[in-house]
Amino acid sequence: MQYLNEKIVYQPKGATCYKQTAFGIMPRTKLLQLEIEGTKKGLEFIATHYLDQLTPQLILRIHELAFAWIFPDWAGKYRTIRVEYSGKEAPLPHLVPTLIANLCADLPERLKHLDRDTVEKIIELLAWFQHQFVWIHPFQDYNGRLARMLTTTILLQLGLPPIEIKADTKEDRENYLQAMYSADEGDYSKLEKLIEQALDESLG
Repeated sequence: MQYLNEKIVYQPKGATCYKQTAFGIMPRTKLLQLEIEGTKKGLEFIATHYLDQLTPQLILRIHELAFAWIFPDWAGKYRTIRVEYSGKEAPLPHLVPTLIANLCADLPERLKHLDRDTVEKIIELLAWFQHQFVWIHPFQDYNGRLARMLTTTILLQLGLPPIEIKADTKEDRENYLQAMYSADEGDYSKLEKLIEQALDESLG
């Protein structure tokens, strides 16, 4: 596989931007609705299939189902370009397959030793997984959305309901990003708080 030296630098979501899609060039404002529909497609697949273990192939499949109908050129495929987001450069693209394979191998080991009767430990696991996935940044885009979808698969494995960590409005996205920035520095408390709030809402 050939890796490109091209680098994508992501702009804040509030910035005006346009993307080439299967439906032509679209502004961010119009693209948002397609992204929400794509996320629903991914969640419907997760909800209707018994996914007893996350694998690299499954992660690729969910990303493809959710977003390839919008971005057929790259959705469902690991990125082959360098990306920079939030002022940081993600791991180099040739490292992505190994990093994702290691993450998928690490998760069941952590689940095996998880105290499932302790909500705090479950939340810690979910925060760890979400941050690691976004840090690897395996896809050209929608890594955060996919990380939150994959969190649902872990919750279902644990016999818990899916959760929705809101990140579409400006305020919600800023809260999510700040939580991720803190996790980059080793402080998972903000991300754990967001997950805890979402789980409380889901449990009613």
